[in-house]
Amino acid sequence: MSSKETEYTYISSKNKLINFNFGELYKYRDLIFLFVKRSFASQYKQTILGPMWFVINPLISTLLYTLVFGGIADLASDEVPQFVFFLCGTCIWQYFATCVNGTSNTFVSNSGILGKVYFPRLVMPISTVLFSGINFFVVFVILLLTILICNLTGANIHVGLNILLVIPLLIQTALFSLGVGIIVSALTTKYRDLQILVSFGVNLWMYITPVVYSLDALPLKYRGLIMLNPMSPIVENFRYAVLSIGSLEITYWMISIVTTIVVLLLGVILFNRVEKTFMDTV
Repeated sequence: MSSKETEYTYISSKNKLINFNFGELYKYRDLIFLFVKRSFASQYKQTILGPMWFVINPLISTLLYTLVFGGIADLASDEVPQFVFFLCGTCIWQYFATCVNGTSNTFVSNSGILGKVYFPRLVMPISTVLFSGINFFVVFVILLLTILICNLTGANIHVGLNILLVIPLLIQTALFSLGVGIIVSALTTKYRDLQILVSFGVNLWMYITPVVYSLDALPLKYRGLIMLNPMSPIVENFRYAVLSIGSLEITYWMISIVTTIVVLLLGVILFNRVEKTFMDTV
């Protein structure tokens, strides 16, 4: 007879302020990717164009920004083609917005699953961040192809080693959006009004972030205030990394990184506290 090892999972009440078990999350990595696959299938189920919406959504948004903010409002685009300028900002901002909107509904939209089976609850918001990363990758490739086409038609957009900065900027955006999203998710279990305000709030947030305008277009006295917004250094540095325009905002980026860490830790604390009792309020 061959003996088989049996693996047990012990579920107990934990009163630690921060209970973030990396080992347990790694053990459930297959479940994370299963949730990613489920999100992909459910989002484009019964749609005519399917995954093509990955491409259509950012292009339509960028065309509108180019028409309204570039054409009508005549906002400066730092001497690069306006479409490329707005697409670059849309690329990183859309990733942040998609992550926040998706993770903010973690408890409410998955209450049926959470009440039946145990798994680390952070699996779901992490899978949302990874799924949104697919969207980011597609838009980023479109951005690079657009830059190539513009350069072939006479534009002078320099893409150098700065582009390696995209990696830490993307990681920070993922962590910051995860922190913001799970904070909202923890609060929406008790205050459902927040679900209505999240999408509206993210849209407003975009206008205090240099997504559709250059930081140089603002009066000098307002630039420091705008850059205290954690997403502003990310967007500005993302443009610097991809388009080699503007400057690398080191000081404000460090402030943004510290803010990201604080928000993520606060989010994990709230998430851990709420997951113990969320079935009583959802």
